[in-house]
Amino acid sequence: RYFSWVNDNLKILPALSFFISSILLFFGLYLLQMIFMIVYFLFAAVTAVKLQKISIKKLVFTGRIKRLYGAAILVMLVLLTAFIIFVENRLGNISVTLLFLLSFISPITALVSWTLTLPIEKIFTKWYINDAKKILKNHKNLKVIGITGSYGKTTTKFILTRILSEKYNTVCTPQSFNTPMGVVRTVREMLKPQTEIFVCEMGAKNIGDIKEICDIVNPRYAMITSVGAQHLETFKTTDNVYNTKFELANAVKTKENIFVNGDSKEIINRIDKEEYCVYGTDKDFDYKAQNISYGRDGSVFTIRLGDEDVTLTSKLLGLHSIINITGAAALAYNLGVSADEIKYAVSNLKPTEHRLEMKPYLKGSVMIDDAYNANPEGSVEAVRVLGSFDGMKKVVITPGLIELGSKEYDCNYALGLECAKICDIIIFVGKNRSKPMVDAVNTTNFNKENMFVASSFKEASEIYSRFADNNTVVLIENDLPDNYLN
Repeated sequence: RYFSWVNDNLKILPALSFFISSILLFFGLYLLQMIFMIVYFLFAAVTAVKLQKISIKKLVFTGRIKRLYGAAILVMLVLLTAFIIFVENRLGNISVTLLFLLSFISPITALVSWTLTLPIEKIFTKWYINDAKKILKNHKNLKVIGITGSYGKTTTKFILTRILSEKYNTVCTPQSFNTPMGVVRTVREMLKPQTEIFVCEMGAKNIGDIKEICDIVNPRYAMITSVGAQHLETFKTTDNVYNTKFELANAVKTKENIFVNGDSKEIINRIDKEEYCVYGTDKDFDYKAQNISYGRDGSVFTIRLGDEDVTLTSKLLGLHSIINITGAAALAYNLGVSADEIKYAVSNLKPTEHRLEMKPYLKGSVMIDDAYNANPEGSVEAVRVLGSFDGMKKVVITPGLIELGSKEYDCNYALGLECAKICDIIIFVGKNRSKPMVDAVNTTNFNKENMFVASSFKEASEIYSRFADNNTVVLIENDLPDNYLN
């Protein structure tokens, strides 16, 4: 992924600097080359500091990054020392050449530093994993619930944790902690002797990622929220996504303990419904949401729990939120949480941060903050939620979707069509990234004077401020990191 990013983000200035320094090196002008490198590094440092001041997500120096920097500095110092000592002979030439390459070709520096620190990282990783396994082993009666899916897993995790907390002492992985080391950190820092249930979110970018987490936590229950076109740059095919997500089901095995979203077409078209507990909106599912209605205050719907139809109200918006609640309620009910407890918990659910979260915004307008949503189905559904605000001016700000491989253009095109159908004002972010969405809007009757393409979220916000008032609602859809905006 790193080298793929490097390939897509080559800059002219480093390439020009590399060319100039190559000439100096070729003619043996080592001192001049060293001065040029120092000037270049100072310029790069100042540029990096300025970039951080306007970046959406600030740079965080984790322990691992510090070790990578330490390894890089150590290699540079060794080569610089070798050059100073052996400046008059061949070893000096070799060392300065290597120093030059590592200085200007940062991907090589990163690879060398990663290689040097890899044995240390493996030792750290193994120790942390073994410690987490030991903690879990000592929790004799702990129930571990694994949640995975191409989308919806984080929101469902928080919904399920809130419902289960009505009856049990429950801990879940925080925020979007869904990697092996994120899970391990949660176990080591958050599990207490009194913890009864651990809700564990499991993410994946490659085949085998879910199994790796399952081997650590040994889940007894499973929930698979969706299968879709996510991370196809690494998965390549949706079949690979499906097989990876169902590594969780393979780890649990017991049919009564595996809950899957039947509204996910990529799931329902591949499974035997008799082998799982299926939830969704179809009348033939084991747990189904029906009689759904929306309003500015949220959603109202019914689900059948046991022999009882239970009416639930929630501040959460969107059909996918109702499906997530249905799945969480089904699993919680099977773990002994009563219908009344579920009803109370659902009525008190708060939107997950940055996931269809309503907030007051500029000039009295309303923001629907869906910044953490990054999947095709969820993004289109978010635009439809925006469309439910009758009588208000509807605005969308989005850079589109990423990491969809060959489907990326088509998915962003579909998102653009939905925006054109529902929105009064469209603000895309990223001159090149927004092209599929712009192409889609241009095929419709949408007033092109109300479509804008900004180079950054800051510029998009400035454009929006011209239209905002107390009768305006804006959807912020997928707040991409700066390195993706171009």
